[in-house]
Amino acid sequence: MLPEWNKQRQAVFEDRYALKDKNGNLTEDIPQEMWERIAKVLSKENNDLYDEYYNVLKDFKFVPAGRQLAGIGNQGEATFYNCYVIPFHNKTNNEEGLDSRGAIMDTISSCVEISARGGGVGLNWSVLRPRDSYVAGVNGKSSGTVSWMKAMNGVILQVSQGGSRRGAQMYLLEDWHPDVLEFIKVKEDLEELNGANLSVGISDEFMKAVKNDGDWVLKFPDTSYSKYNEEWDGNIKKWESKGYPIKHYKTIKAREMWDLICRLALKVAEPGVVFLERYNKWSNTKGVERIIGTNPCGEQGLGGWSVCNLGSINLIHFVDEAGEVKWDELKATVRTGVKFLDQIIDENDYIYPQIEEKQSVIRRIGLGTMGLADAMLLAGIKYGSDESLEFIDELYSFIRDTAYEMSADLAQEKGAAPGFKKERYLNTYFIKQLPEKIRAKIAKYGVRNLSILTQAPTGTTGMLAGVSSGIEPNFNWEYYRQDNLGRRKVYHWLAQEYKKQGKDLPDYFVTAPELSPLEHIRVQARIQQYLDSSISKTVNAPKDHSIEEVKTLYMQGYELGCKGTTYYREGSRSGVLVNDNEEKDKKEEKEDKVIEINKEDKLEVEDGFAKCPSCGEYSMGMQEGCNFCLSCGHSKCS
Repeated sequence: MLPEWNKQRQAVFEDRYALKDKNGNLTEDIPQEMWERIAKVLSKENNDLYDEYYNVLKDFKFVPAGRQLAGIGNQGEATFYNCYVIPFHNKTNNEEGLDSRGAIMDTISSCVEISARGGGVGLNWSVLRPRDSYVAGVNGKSSGTVSWMKAMNGVILQVSQGGSRRGAQMYLLEDWHPDVLEFIKVKEDLEELNGANLSVGISDEFMKAVKNDGDWVLKFPDTSYSKYNEEWDGNIKKWESKGYPIKHYKTIKAREMWDLICRLALKVAEPGVVFLERYNKWSNTKGVERIIGTNPCGEQGLGGWSVCNLGSINLIHFVDEAGEVKWDELKATVRTGVKFLDQIIDENDYIYPQIEEKQSVIRRIGLGTMGLADAMLLAGIKYGSDESLEFIDELYSFIRDTAYEMSADLAQEKGAAPGFKKERYLNTYFIKQLPEKIRAKIAKYGVRNLSILTQAPTGTTGMLAGVSSGIEPNFNWEYYRQDNLGRRKVYHWLAQEYKKQGKDLPDYFVTAPELSPLEHIRVQARIQQYLDSSISKTVNAPKDHSIEEVKTLYMQGYELGCKGTTYYREGSRSGVLVNDNEEKDKKEEKEDKVIEINKEDKLEVEDGFAKCPSCGEYSMGMQEGCNFCLSCGHSKCS
């Protein structure tokens, strides 16, 4: 059973991915024309690839990321990559260093250029000196990192991303930075930094201090030191290892900061936490780059000038009527997906030479999945159950092993990634977990791609495919749509079958709000074992979730091996109230319920659903770390 093509999917196709002429008129009417366009472009030097690519694309077995769908074969598109992490950099005067007005303005300029071409940007702001520190050049004081974040946020919000969407951003500040307490609290006012997701970069040392109720020092290099402009790059451990001077700004209890992070997460769903030291310890690209941050949705930890090159296996196509996985078909599709994304690296038009240089060395791809929740329904498995974890183990270990074997086969055929060094690579954390047969092949041929697997958000591409997003559970079985037939309820494609037959949904039909936060985090942590990068996922919690429960949850995420956690308590942020089954008897008048998600997006709530500012339908939800319209796909992150 597969979802039928409908008006919603057609509308997403026309709005986001179909080619248009210079006047905005459609030149593609159906997805098959898009698939033909993509397969034709990517097979221009090898005709045999046309059928291979077209056959996995035409039925939505493999779904490339949105920038690829819109961009391949489109002369007006400049990038096939959805997102980037860039470092602070100075194009004009390297003697000023990275902590300078010149570097800040050059970095903002680069972010604008990337955003204008449809790319989201992640930034680690820890290189900038803290608030009130001395600035010799102007004989004054610094306004601090948060003030510069606000300046950049304002600029990027003016950029219409890819001609249709805002510039998505991720701002990260590390746990040692003296401005971190201000940073944690900034979104208590939801109008501040409303175009960016925020995360604190957390170290293992900090987590140890939290567990032991130890002290935590907020510190920064001595900016008057002679080598500051020349050598300071935001890496505090490297600075300290050289014996260079450090200024201690404040000593607090680690639990004080941990409590603050969790309290704000409970209140406004941000900041998230990124276990940045873990990213680096477990990185496949150790020795090639230092992971400094994540992309806006958090599924990829990246070094400076690195990119997300994303595509998803649609899992519903690989579960048969008996609920069994079609392993041979899945293997073939995974292999084609790896080949497809590897080719994108060479087809892409790069915005900056630094990005091309880095990607040519690492050849990073991000193969993931969509439709996990729906695949579990087809298999009769309850999301979050012990049975679902066993299903995940079998499914995602198979995808991992198939993808790495394919990358080694591509290395044999085309050559290994230039950044591949056998001894170093085979001794990285993730590669040690691979079966010996695959490690032996890697030792012999190398890998074409140093990093291969991630779990990206697939809200809009999943909607195009008609399936559940990424690894998220379904949020609801019904929601409202407003179209030329009037306002009506729309049902999930599998739930609709039971409704037609007048049957109740089976017990294994569960929604995100019905799952406990621990069930969410267990699924995330289990899938993380089989990914070399990370995961974009929201851990949903009930309205009455307490601060102590949040602290326990975040610690569980760390202990279970997650690389980050994004949390949302129901009702904590106006405008993402979408559970239609909650408090129907407590309806409020629309005029009394005007709220904001972004500064320009004043949203109304009716019957528990927030009104989408793009399509006007009452179907705004929270998934994969972002507010998201279940009807049209509107999101600041997609």
